Amino acid sequence: MTGSILIVDDEKGQREILTAILQKEGWLVVDLPGAREALARLEKEDFDIVLTDLKMQGMSGMELMERVLTANPEQCIIMMTAHGTVDSAVEAMKTGALDYLEKPLEREELLMTLRRALEHVNLRRENRVLQKRLAEVRTIPNIIGDHPNMQAMFRIINKIGPTTSTVLIRGESGTGKELVARAIHELSRRRDKPFFAINCAAIPDTLIESELFGHEKGAFTGASSREIGIFEAADGGTVFLDEIGEMNTAMQAKLLRAIQEKEIRRVGGKINVPVDVRIISATNKDLEGEIRKGSFREDLFYRLNVIRLDLPPLRERSSDIPTLAAFFVRKYSESTGLPVRGISPQALKLLIAYPWPGNVRQLESIIERSILMAEGEYIQPEDLPAEIHELRPASGATGFDLPPGGICMEELERELIIKAMERTGWVINKAAPLLGLSYKTLQYRLEKYDIHRPE
Repeated sequence: MTGSILIVDDEKGQREILTAILQKEGWLVVDLPGAREALARLEKEDFDIVLTDLKMQGMSGMELMERVLTANPEQCIIMMTAHGTVDSAVEAMKTGALDYLEKPLEREELLMTLRRALEHVNLRRENRVLQKRLAEVRTIPNIIGDHPNMQAMFRIINKIGPTTSTVLIRGESGTGKELVARAIHELSRRRDKPFFAINCAAIPDTLIESELFGHEKGAFTGASSREIGIFEAADGGTVFLDEIGEMNTAMQAKLLRAIQEKEIRRVGGKINVPVDVRIISATNKDLEGEIRKGSFREDLFYRLNVIRLDLPPLRERSSDIPTLAAFFVRKYSESTGLPVRGISPQALKLLIAYPWPGNVRQLESIIERSILMAEGEYIQPEDLPAEIHELRPASGATGFDLPPGGICMEELERELIIKAMERTGWVINKAAPLLGLSYKTLQYRLEKYDIHRPE
């Protein structure tokens, strides 16, 4: 690992020796005899490290350092000092120098100090990039927000992004769990490697192992060739396991082993394949409750729950609705070419009052629809769907009394499922959140009640 270095020393012989040593090691070296020449060069060119003598004719190394750091506070400076002036070098470090070297310089100590300094420079540079990426993350639609809960989440993302720790994201459907997972990946050192997302609830139990770990030829009917799974494909990157609470316990045991051993075995295979992936998982379930019921492994939970992020539902941060709605208006007015500029105060009042069971995903869908329905430049109350006008009762209230003759719970449930499916165009992923069910549970109940989309 080498970089660029500016050597400043009024002793020509010293500069020549240092230049010869560092160029042989692959460093890009410029050497100058005085501080004024160095200041002029630094105005035109950037160097990873400035290596300057402390005592020089004319401007001293201390004054040079002070002027350089005034212009560029992040410039890495190392002082060279003769025997007997070490106290001055220590004072220079207090003022802003990263390190110092005592003359006569020893080759190995010189190289080790410069390597350490370059690591510091690269780390600081990478941190600036990560900070920039975090600022970009704040513009992702589903995690826009000035609410204190959202600001706290941004701070956590900033801290955990560059690490390799596993992350568990908890939140209701539609709160943007996958977008947060992608943001964490983009802030990490794995950002140039693959990111794979898989919905554990959407894959049958018989196929999920093959999907994650791959399979060998002939492992099962239809396996005509070897196929690698998501873990192998994502090697060096990140795997996002959405709805992890829907994974069956047999597969949970295999996932736990893959995380612990950092290796997988393809279905039908006999060889363990090493993999390096960061695991980010998400759920809308109470996994601690699932552990008590015996449907989720406690040891896997502790492996996944190293760092936990709790995404607040939209109803708990209604102050962010105007900002989110305005963002979606701009997005869809541009993509559709329709001249919608905003939302009327009356329509915005309805949006803020609505409880948003489908969270930000539902808000985005409704804004897109309303732009298509709008007659003028602003979305009006009449452009919003009926569900926004028909506020649901508060949580815990049913909104109706039991009839004298009682009710059939199964028939009521069947009717509610049909209404939810009709409202969402018979899309299970969209209907499930309206009913407070997972994809798999709703799929099971559709089969149980023999509910099918009308021809």
